[in-house]
Amino acid sequence: MNNLTNTPQILTTTVGSYPVPSWLHAMPSEQALIDATRVVVDIQRQHGIDLPTDGELSRFDVNHPDTNGMIDYFIRPLSGIRSDVGRQEWNEFRQMQTMAFRAKPAGVVEDTLGEGTLNLVSDCERAVDVAGGNLKFTVTSPYMLARTLLDKHYGDFDKLLTALAETLSTQVRELNCRCLQIDEANIPGNPEDGPRAAEAINILLDAFDGEKAVHFCFGNYGGQVIQEGSWKALIDFLNMLRCDHLVLELKHRPDADLAALKEVSAQIQLGIGVIDVKVNPVETPDEVATSIEKAEQVVGKGRIGWVHPDCGFWMLQRSVVDRKIEALVKGRNKYLGIA
Repeated sequence: MNNLTNTPQILTTTVGSYPVPSWLHAMPSEQALIDATRVVVDIQRQHGIDLPTDGELSRFDVNHPDTNGMIDYFIRPLSGIRSDVGRQEWNEFRQMQTMAFRAKPAGVVEDTLGEGTLNLVSDCERAVDVAGGNLKFTVTSPYMLARTLLDKHYGDFDKLLTALAETLSTQVRELNCRCLQIDEANIPGNPEDGPRAAEAINILLDAFDGEKAVHFCFGNYGGQVIQEGSWKALIDFLNMLRCDHLVLELKHRPDADLAALKEVSAQIQLGIGVIDVKVNPVETPDEVATSIEKAEQVVGKGRIGWVHPDCGFWMLQRSVVDRKIEALVKGRNKYLGIA
């Protein structure tokens, strides 16, 4: 504990999503969304989470329950993209083999990209209005979004990627939360694309005036790992990012992945996953404390600034999620000796 500021040396956060409350799922409305956001943030704060998220409740799509709307929420409203996809376009996308877990493109790019009806600012303001500014707002990486598209306009992946990043950055610039987190679950399986992905992600990071985080995992598609790879192959890429801290999947990863993180730039704080979101059993505070201790022994004292779940919580039951959040904070406190 830092005695001067009374701020723990290691902070807790959640990654983004929370299970959609049953009343919001059954009768969605603006008021129900506001109420649900208030409840979700309050649950996190009651358990002691230092930097809560809004639960990404506005993104839930009943037609895409296994990705929690992290793609279509961003793609569908953009101008220049057609979301109605024909059978031949399905075939074209399959032949591209950009995403083994997705057979249908999120959209077909037919014209210059624009904001369309996407309104990240409004969704962020809703959360801040009901819960205050000490929140983290999440945005899917332009690289991951670009990989889901069938491009019939730009004719060049890097041009499409840059256009996506610049379009999103115009809204990121106006977000009024404490922290922006960019989510990327595709590059861990495609480390050779690191430089182009980093350039696009940095466009968004540079546009935000606040704390900046980037979350990486090896996929959480209906609770399944979908990317093969290791953190060692991604170190150069991670060091290209102009962020304050990383939010990394580690609880569901082999122990060898920890050692590679010693090579991450000292200018970037490490956030380590100590809660497994792909399983129902709830970690104990002792297990969380042990995970933190093991990680600090490997990467060095003072390198870890954050602990969190491996990924979002949307696929688990609320009763399980709330107990995992509680264990996260109690385990951090136990490790730091906080009463």
